[in-house]
Amino acid sequence: MTDESRTNIGTPTPEELREQVEHTRDELGQTIEALAAKADVKAQARERTAAVKEQAAEKTALVADQIRAQTQHAAQLVKDTTPDPVLHKAGQVAEAARANRTPLLVAGAALLVLLLVRHSRRSR
Repeated sequence: MTDESRTNIGTPTPEELREQVEHTRDELGQTIEALAAKADVKAQARERTAAVKEQAAEKTALVADQIRAQTQHAAQLVKDTTPDPVLHKAGQVAEAARANRTPLLVAGAALLVLLLVRHSRRSR
């Protein structure tokens, strides 16, 4: 076999060999990075945790929207079926409660303490 016949069958030039070596190095580097990523259990756990958190947040937002919509629907039903004088009176009571929050909270706390004392005396 002569040098001429080897060239005719496609012997790569030195430049082609360098390009093949560089390409092989790149592929090897990518393979090593992929293997290292698979072996990094902590990183996988963090990624999975982040994905689960994101899914939970999305589901929570969806459920909250559904509850909000159902609450609005129920409130509208109550409003539609309640006579206007009752609605007006309820609005007045709500305004009075908002204006007098502190006395109402004190009265509620006092009632709670009274009920707890009464309950503890009965249990003895």
